[in-house]
Amino acid sequence: MPKILDGKELAQKIRSNLKIKVDELKLEGIHPKLAVIMVGEDPSSKIYVRNKSKACEEIGIEYEEFLLKDTIQMEELLKLIDTLNKRQDVHGILLQSPIPNNLDINLAFKSIVPEKDVDGFNPVNVGRLCLNQDGFVSCTPFGVMKLLEEYNIDVEGKNAVIIGRSNIVGKPMAQCLLNKNATITICHSKTKELDKITKTADILISAVGRPKFVKKNMVKEGAVVIDVGTNRLEDGKLVGDVDFDEVAPITSYITKVPGGVGPMTIAMLMTNIVKAAGM
Repeated sequence: MPKILDGKELAQKIRSNLKIKVDELKLEGIHPKLAVIMVGEDPSSKIYVRNKSKACEEIGIEYEEFLLKDTIQMEELLKLIDTLNKRQDVHGILLQSPIPNNLDINLAFKSIVPEKDVDGFNPVNVGRLCLNQDGFVSCTPFGVMKLLEEYNIDVEGKNAVIIGRSNIVGKPMAQCLLNKNATITICHSKTKELDKITKTADILISAVGRPKFVKKNMVKEGAVVIDVGTNRLEDGKLVGDVDFDEVAPITSYITKVPGGVGPMTIAMLMTNIVKAAGM
């Protein structure tokens, strides 16, 4: 039977440790604070923002929310970001994506100063990751690396295949693994003979957002499978990119959805906020 990589349990342990650190910072007169900007009424974004708010409350991180109408102009968004950049009581700034298409999300991410960029999307932090320097790492790949570390899964010299090339998960995930001396292959919608490539993976990570996309015939016996996907079916059930029931029996380790990578993403965001406050 495969071992389950329990992100929920590890995330709770991380959050408990962070609460101690936050209490220590408060004794020094430092009150960690996150500012979240959400543009529009995207239902999924509302859930994500609510979960982040709850995590902050649990750990003792102060939280301020800015809910903007989807009619906002880019100039107004940049003005708000600039104001938050200059506020000494704000340690982390998070712009919840997606944002309306008429707004330039890359410009917005670039406008958040690197030392408050707790999502790791500012080009400076992306560059630091590529150079294997200290900075803020995108929270989902950061969480995956912590899961692998917790379960003593050594990635050095292993073949790691990532399905998905997004700026949020796929690309930074590849760099995180490369920094730990894994051999990386990134697959995407134009990849030919995908199943042949994924079957070479010692570590297979899927981040495509397609329910039960990864089947048994795509996975090597004994592989470690990390499911980053979060997909809601018509009946309301939450499933990952991996067909868990079919794939799990042939793996050595696997994550579940929910309870795998999702809780780790929020735990690493909290980690980045506490780190920013202590800088």
